[in-house]
Amino acid sequence: MGNLANTYQSLGKYSDAEKLHLQVLDMRNRLLGEEHPNTILSMGNLANAYQITYEHLGKYKDAEKLQMKVLNLRNRLLGEKHPDTFTAMDNLAVTYQRLGKYADAERLQIHVLDMRSRFLGKEHPYTILAMCNLAATYSSLGKYSDAEKLKIEVLDMRSRLLGEEHPDTITAMDNLAITFYHLQKYKDAARLEVQVVDVRKKIFGEKHPKTVKAVALLADIKSQANTSTSGTESKKRKGESYLLWSVVNLCIHNISSPSLQSYK
Repeated sequence: MGNLANTYQSLGKYSDAEKLHLQVLDMRNRLLGEEHPNTILSMGNLANAYQITYEHLGKYKDAEKLQMKVLNLRNRLLGEKHPDTFTAMDNLAVTYQRLGKYADAERLQIHVLDMRSRFLGKEHPYTILAMCNLAATYSSLGKYSDAEKLKIEVLDMRSRLLGEEHPDTITAMDNLAITFYHLQKYKDAARLEVQVVDVRKKIFGEKHPKTVKAVALLADIKSQANTSTSGTESKKRKGESYLLWSVVNLCIHNISSPSLQSYK
């Protein structure tokens, strides 16, 4: 039933997925108890379903409540250093991002990144994901210099480990270009975004939404670099552009099931 719920979600049948996730959670609560690992897993899956399908279900607040409960249970039953506890913490932080609670997200993500770096190593996919999520939060807080440092690391690691044309590498390149844009490093931003546009045209085609968005961003970068406008008009344009490109900065990966061995 849980697998069918995930399939519904992948097919865009969000209401059907929600109903099944609720049924699974209800049955596991009754048959196994609230503190059973499978019940907690179902709780996390439902919370992530609420989060991932926000545009369709609009239930981030529900996701927040469930994820706080999951984190408290995993902290108490597994301990603070267990990988599943970090997963719960990371997922709650992403929900905080979505709710605009950036300071809360930052606090959790700094801790997750520190622990994953120590226990998994800096180049582990989950560590890189934690780095990417924290960088997105820094961007949302206007801490672009801090975001820049992390995004440069993410791009470097993904280029080396995944290859320059891997989708995650291109996303990292796009995100760093946006940060350069906010730092008014337009030459650096354009250099990266030209690569993003070229790869996305090659892989997705010119009419794919990701390609169209990259082309629009590149045009805006070039416009900002070449503009001779100053004062109020310039600030207005920059503010309008910020609203458009700040959305692209978000990392949205959620890990819904335990997949790591316990730390020694």
